[in-house]
Amino acid sequence: MNCGIAIFPSKEIQDFANSYRKRFDPNYNRIAPHLTLREPEAWSWNQLSSAADHLEQVTSTITPFDIHFNRFSSFYPAGNVIYLALSSPDPLLKAYKVICSGELAENSRPYHFNPHLTIGQELGDDELHDVLASLKKIELDLTSRIDRVHLLYQTDNQAWTVHQTFLFRGV
Repeated sequence: MNCGIAIFPSKEIQDFANSYRKRFDPNYNRIAPHLTLREPEAWSWNQLSSAADHLEQVTSTITPFDIHFNRFSSFYPAGNVIYLALSSPDPLLKAYKVICSGELAENSRPYHFNPHLTIGQELGDDELHDVLASLKKIELDLTSRIDRVHLLYQTDNQAWTVHQTFLFRGV
């Protein structure tokens, strides 16, 4: 089964993101707005169980933190993706290094980890540029407290659901 690890921001930010995702993201109805920490990968039940054990252990060392979205951005030309960008990705980068370590290390990741919340993807070049030009005019000031991470799996209808949630328990 396909599994992954993600963080969900506050309901306020999810609602804001969904106001765009329903128009610009074909995966809108498959998963709530999120920040991916570990890309989807096919795992056995044993790997899922092992990942849960790892997350239970490492989340005891992570202290809850705040994230702040301050702008719209894009991965163009690498990909036609529009996303909410963070003013400082450092807290998420630190959490990523702890969570995606040991058996959950992503040694073959084809790109540098860039925490973000996707609001549009699979757009044509012209549409991407038009939408992004409009969005860049909008001022963003959205903050969310992050105190947990979720181990997800993909269902038969291609939707993603939470298998287990792990609270950050560091001091």
